[in-house]
This record gives sequence, C-alpha cells and structure tokens, in this order.
Amino acid sequence: MAGDKALSVEQEVEDPERDRISKGRERLEEEADRAVDQFDQGIVDLLSWVLDTETRARIYVYLRQHPHSTSEEIAEGTGLYPSTVRESLAELHDEEKVQRRKRESEGAGNNPYEYTAIAPSELVGGIVGQVQDELNTVFNLDTHLESDDRSDRTDAVETTEPVSIRVEERESDDSTTESGETDESGESDDE
Repeated sequence: MAGDKALSVEQEVEDPERDRISKGRERLEEEADRAVDQFDQGIVDLLSWVLDTETRARIYVYLRQHPHSTSEEIAEGTGLYPSTVRESLAELHDEEKVQRRKRESEGAGNNPYEYTAIAPSELVGGIVGQVQDELNTVFNLDTHLESDDRSDRTDAVETTEPVSIRVEERESDDSTTESGETDESGESDDE
C-alpha cells in the first residue's frame, strides 16, 4: 500500500509538468497553423484577383500542392462543394489554366479526370496583356474623357501606350548571390 501511495504522489507531480508541456506544444502548433493559414489566405486573396474568384483560387492553390488530383479529391481537400469544384474546373480547363487527363487504373470501371494547375509563370503571362491594356486606359483617362466632351469631332482620339509589361522567367545562376550582391564578374542579380 505504501508503494501505491508513492506512485500516486509521483503521478501527481509529473502530470502538471506533462500538462504544461502538452499545452505549450498545442499552443505552438496552433500558432504555426494560424501563420500557415494567414499565408495561404494571402496567396488565395492575390490569386482571387488573377483567377476572378476565391473558389477558383483555392482550387488552383490546392492543385499546385497536389497535382494530378480528381475533382472529388479537390472538393475534399478544399472543403468546397463537389458541384462547385466540377463547375470551376470546367471553366479553368476551358481557359487553359488547368490541364486534365484520364487517371489510369488497372481495373475496369470509371477512370476520372485528374487535374494539374499550370505554372504560376504561365498564369501571369496569360494576364499581362489584360493588365497592360487596363493600365494604359487609366493612364489615358483624360484623353478618353476629352473625346466624350468633343462628340462633334469626327477624327479619332490618338492614345499612347506608355505602360509595357514584360514577363521573364529567369533560371537561377550560380554566379549570383541571393542578396543581390555583385559576383566575381562584377554583375549584380538585381536589375
């Protein structure tokens, strides 16, 4: 009986320490999850602008993380309704922002499509022209407004296109440093 009493006292001493460590670990995990969620939400917000909706952005991010996923897997992974995922995937495929292929399986039966999102550089390249046109319209807003005031004029208003966007995908080069410092050849990786 004395041994039983000693064991229960020992357990009482260890349990508060374990609880404290366990609670600390849980708190760290929650903070890490929150940081990831905030980062992911920032990416989704940015992509929502590029892809038109948050739903499409969430699907795109999921597919970048999990290429070759079926619509069912995407719905489960994103928490979106399966019908919403299927509709958005059809639109994204029509717009060539995701690629699809039939999933291969050894048995007979239904082989669903599996989807993969295009590279971010391709996604950006696809919207550059649209963004450039919109920026040039804003830049030339006064010219467009003046043409409305002069509706009696028959000659076309000439606009300039001062905004030109070029997207370049650069491969990493061993002669440059990550901080933008100059390498031995005297060139900088910041332009």
